[in-house]
Amino acid sequence: MPTRPDTGDETAHDAGVATKTAAVRDSLADCDGVLIAFSGGVDSSVVAALAHDVLGDDAVACTAKSETLPDAELDDARRVAREIGIPHEIVEFSELDDPNFVQNDGDRCYHCRTMRLGRMYDAAAELGIETVCDGTNASDPGEGHRPGLRAVEELDVRSPLLEAGVEKDEVREIAESHGLSVADKPAMACLSSRIPTGLEVTDERLTRIEKAERVLREWGFSQFRVRDHDGLARIEIAPDEFAGALNHDFVVAAREHLSDLGFEHVTLDLHGYRTGSVSPDSEGDASEDSETVVDDVFDAEYPTQ
Repeated sequence: MPTRPDTGDETAHDAGVATKTAAVRDSLADCDGVLIAFSGGVDSSVVAALAHDVLGDDAVACTAKSETLPDAELDDARRVAREIGIPHEIVEFSELDDPNFVQNDGDRCYHCRTMRLGRMYDAAAELGIETVCDGTNASDPGEGHRPGLRAVEELDVRSPLLEAGVEKDEVREIAESHGLSVADKPAMACLSSRIPTGLEVTDERLTRIEKAERVLREWGFSQFRVRDHDGLARIEIAPDEFAGALNHDFVVAAREHLSDLGFEHVTLDLHGYRTGSVSPDSEGDASEDSETVVDDVFDAEYPTQ
């Protein structure tokens, strides 16, 4: 969790968060009903919890199932929805049906979000709900290359956290105060964010990425990515978990398991885990919207002395 302010500043900070939380509640209470685009992450979970508080069963969480959503994340979304007590709908679609998404240019996330939110509006219409909300917070617009936010604006999706000025650290505080188990959950981008821009998004690549990351999760790592550079797996692991990867047993096991999944080469990135580590025109893009093609990761000269 973020470091809290000291003494009097802490009191003022808490009052500010409480005021923003009340503003979110009031905004949602003005709606006859809302459907929340629900990933099970901390942002959408806070919106779902506050909406459920003020609207009861007139607030519905909705998760879009597709090839880019890991099964473990869908299971987690179901669990968190039960934890909140909010009705939960699952809709299905395929980003791979859209050639614009498959070609994986710098607007891939825009195409994905447009399709995903479109399905949310379909589900809302079927339920007689007019308002669709998402978990965009006040920190998101300033975090680098975020084409997905353009889709949110174009489709007139409401973002209660953004409207109330709730920043990311404050979202986690609200989640903690509500006893949500996802208060400390790391950010989780869709599987296509592991594929560099310019390489087509295919079911084969998505499947091997998901299986590779499932292996690392089963081995006890919590903050990591497996980037797929056209058959080369680049493993990123958070610095505080790095020691677990710097041993011979991990090297052997990772090479064997990931090779069995279809990766031709398996590497460990010594920079460790970084959000949006190869995104264009971005520094630390939490959404990991896109990545830059590495034409040949072996085509480089290094000093030998």
